[in-house]
Amino acid sequence: MGCCSSLLRAETHPEKPNHHRLSQQRPSFSLRQGAAAPAMAAAARGGEVPAFAVFSLAELSDATDGFAAANIVSESGEKAPNLVYKGRLSKRQWIAVKKFTKSAWPDSKQFAEEAWGVGKLRHKRLANLIGYCCEGDERLLVAEYMPNDTLAKHLFHWENQTIEWAMRLRVAYHIAEALEYCSNEGRPLYHDLNAYRVLFDKHGNPRLSCFGLMKNSRDGKSYSTNLAYTPPEYLRNGRVTPESVIFSFGTVLLDLLSGKRIPPSQALDMIRIKNIPLLMDSHLEGKFSTEEATTLVDLASQCLQYEPRDRPNTNKLVSILAPLQTKSEVPSHVMLGIQRHEEAPPTPQNPRSAMGEACSRMDLTAIHQILVTTHYRDDEGTNELSFQEWTQQMRDMLDARKRGDFAFRDKDFKTAIDCYTQFVDVGTMVSPTVYARRSLCHLMCDQADAALRDAMQAQCVYPDWPTAFYMQAVALAKLQMHSDATDMLNEAAGLEEKRQKGS
Repeated sequence: MGCCSSLLRAETHPEKPNHHRLSQQRPSFSLRQGAAAPAMAAAARGGEVPAFAVFSLAELSDATDGFAAANIVSESGEKAPNLVYKGRLSKRQWIAVKKFTKSAWPDSKQFAEEAWGVGKLRHKRLANLIGYCCEGDERLLVAEYMPNDTLAKHLFHWENQTIEWAMRLRVAYHIAEALEYCSNEGRPLYHDLNAYRVLFDKHGNPRLSCFGLMKNSRDGKSYSTNLAYTPPEYLRNGRVTPESVIFSFGTVLLDLLSGKRIPPSQALDMIRIKNIPLLMDSHLEGKFSTEEATTLVDLASQCLQYEPRDRPNTNKLVSILAPLQTKSEVPSHVMLGIQRHEEAPPTPQNPRSAMGEACSRMDLTAIHQILVTTHYRDDEGTNELSFQEWTQQMRDMLDARKRGDFAFRDKDFKTAIDCYTQFVDVGTMVSPTVYARRSLCHLMCDQADAALRDAMQAQCVYPDWPTAFYMQAVALAKLQMHSDATDMLNEAAGLEEKRQKGS
């Protein structure tokens, strides 16, 4: 892959390279194959999500290491036999696999049709369903994997810090948007909405699990056995309605307000006597807006009304919560107090050097150490200067590079960028190593676009230099262009292999 083709891709839609193509797909549907088209068409709304597919049991067994106990995740607090497993497909994509017994879905056709129905949904607020498996007695669902735990974990079992107020408002808003989308798409029923069903993706954004959109199975209940949190109409007739979902959303609002599981009846008593301070989570230490808290309490009260007709619809939920989003510019992972999850590019086909290993792991610290150690040995032969050029400009230029090298060694990456830029701007001497070092500095400063440009410049100066390709691979992976990152890793490993054979 040449630097020009990479540059063209990077300057269009680096984070969503297939956005235009996906948005042009025409919807069509037929059992087994047709659902992929509407799923892809909706990907423009939900990000780049794989098309819905049918998986083999062997694929999912390999992905989960034979459904190993070590890969069980508590996505919804469920117990055996309906467990959720973390897995990884051959293309290195992380997945969540929910395993049912045959008795849960005795009719394989019904299971497949229900999975296809949920699989047509695609939205950025959902942990989307991407496939299923129905072989013999096996019934499995496959969804996007959310690596940052559940709302229940962050609210009730937090280890580092509690969720700040603005993030709680964001969770409420995002889940309301998810419910509104599902309702507008003709799937308004959601089974047992609770804090375990709210998941956090690799960016820390809250998403609603798609598993709750599946219809009630034969051996399961639509709601947990704790009757205190069950909609009253479900206790009367055992049926889930859109209004039942609103009641459950109200219990999630109570969780967000209080930081603990409070029975709705008890919470409503506090609200009626205006004892709202007692309802609020003490771990917030008063760091919240009283006006916003009052709005959220009022909305929870509306959702928890005994008569279903007295509860708001999903459109009203969104309209009330939207104005409360006052910190929309702050990334979710920052507010949640977690590191942004980075997914390493897939393993290249060719053997890797230490540089290749570091880049495949996205280990920027190791890359830095390698670039410091190798110094400028790969720059030999890239410059031919006249005596006049040397005497007139070289001293200031080399001084700028020297200062950049000291800053780079000391991990003062912003200063290194400034000094290396002075060196580059003079233009008398070109150095692929300077471009590679400045590329890493940009990565350290979370400037993946600039890092990619520098790595491509290094390739243009030294077309067969593996390091230039490796640095492009890391930058592309940071831009979520994982397929291109894999290509770059393979090209770099191939160049290293040729170099070894030629030596």
